[in-house]
Amino acid sequence: MRAAQIGISPGQDGAGLVGLPVWMWTAVTPQTWGPITATASVPGLSVTARGNATKIRWEMGDGHAVVCANPGTAYDKAAQSGSRSPTCGYDGYSAPSRTKPGGSYTVTVTTTWHVDWWVEGGGASGTETLTRATTTSIRIDELQVVTG
Repeated sequence: MRAAQIGISPGQDGAGLVGLPVWMWTAVTPQTWGPITATASVPGLSVTARGNATKIRWEMGDGHAVVCANPGTAYDKAAQSGSRSPTCGYDGYSAPSRTKPGGSYTVTVTTTWHVDWWVEGGGASGTETLTRATTTSIRIDELQVVTG
């Protein structure tokens, strides 16, 4: 089980604007969302564990957080320009990131995993909750318009 393989729009090659929506997602693979199963064995004993991600918490770097119970929807510029994510998004930053270290907000992404485990032929079993975290950054600019 690994941390999210972060997808975020706007991405690191561009910048978003104050007040515009941000899309967030993770690639859906057995390692980043599940299900994933593994077995460890020694002579006479095998333990199997199965994990599934249950939620992702996105700490946006501005004091706000978003919790999604799904992997999100990847952003497609042609189909979704300017719209909100249908599954996992942030309604928009209220201030530009220019005063933050590196001129960007640091986004911390924590995936929560539910893991069931059992001993083959031994009767023992249990559940565990694990987390995996990673970070990315997002630059947010401000657009001001002067009208006459």
